Amino acid sequence: MMTPMFIQNVGPMGILLIAVVVLVLFGRGKISSLMGEVGKGITSFKKGVSEGKAELEKPVEEAAEAAKDVTPDSDKS
Repeated sequence: MMTPMFIQNVGPMGILLIAVVVLVLFGRGKISSLMGEVGKGITSFKKGVSEGKAELEKPVEEAAEAAKDVTPDSDKS
């Protein structure tokens, strides 16, 4: 994958300049609230992953207990 030419030439001062411009455009309050929302999203994602992992690690016996035999007594052989 090739990076665009202008990204290769951005140094530490260029990154600092970009950060200052973003701060001036959006303001400190807007950026901090945005970062708070990103943090909540990451926390929610991690919680979902851990819940999914716990669901996958359930023993097979629990799954077998949950599956009940609903065959009528007359049809059982």
